[in-house]
Amino acid sequence: MSKKWHEYFFSVNDRPAEENAPPHEAGAESPSANAAQAVADIAASLAPQPPPSPAVARSAAANTTSFQEIYDAAAIQPPPHGFTIMKVGEMLRSEHIRNLPRDVKRSSVLVALEAAGAPLQEIIEDAVKRDRALDTFERVQEKSLADLEAAKTKENQQIQAEMDRVVADYRARMQANSDAIAKEKERFFAWRLKKQEEEQKISDAVSYFVTENPITTAGPRPTGPAAAEPAGAGASEK
Repeated sequence: MSKKWHEYFFSVNDRPAEENAPPHEAGAESPSANAAQAVADIAASLAPQPPPSPAVARSAAANTTSFQEIYDAAAIQPPPHGFTIMKVGEMLRSEHIRNLPRDVKRSSVLVALEAAGAPLQEIIEDAVKRDRALDTFERVQEKSLADLEAAKTKENQQIQAEMDRVVADYRARMQANSDAIAKEKERFFAWRLKKQEEEQKISDAVSYFVTENPITTAGPRPTGPAAAEPAGAGASEK
């Protein structure tokens, strides 16, 4: 019966320390440094990141929040052995080894990968592909956001320009109304002065023949907005 992946780390952990730790020669790089360089070499060996595929663009346009949908759109498929960087991450977080020292966790996963026939290079390639897919999706989303912002900013400018034209038109119409009122007031008050002069002439002529003069020289005072009268427009009443 095959072992569970987490059972393999005991065989690594139970080895004597001198067997687990390879001897270091003076000036030799540490295993962690070699591993980091190996990962960097694997990532560098991959082909340059291609432009966004139509599937990724459609996924970004749909504003998907599912990382799996992003990976599917980027055509990232798990290898036949079934080990991906996501599975390795789950292994590292597993209750079986998550509290162990970092080196022991690393050794445990490497033993499990070796037993499953899963080359480390394929795991790193899977990680890089997923990272590139996420970066591509981010760039597509960022461009979409920038395009939306530019379009809406332009639309807002057009709306503001239209608002300015409308406001200017209404202000012009309001000013025209105010000018019409002022002009009519000026005409009316000028006519009132002449009317009062005319009434005064009539009153003077009648005064020679009556005790109580029936002629009004001021007329009824307006009660509406026309009550406002320029200075000097008022007339005395006899």
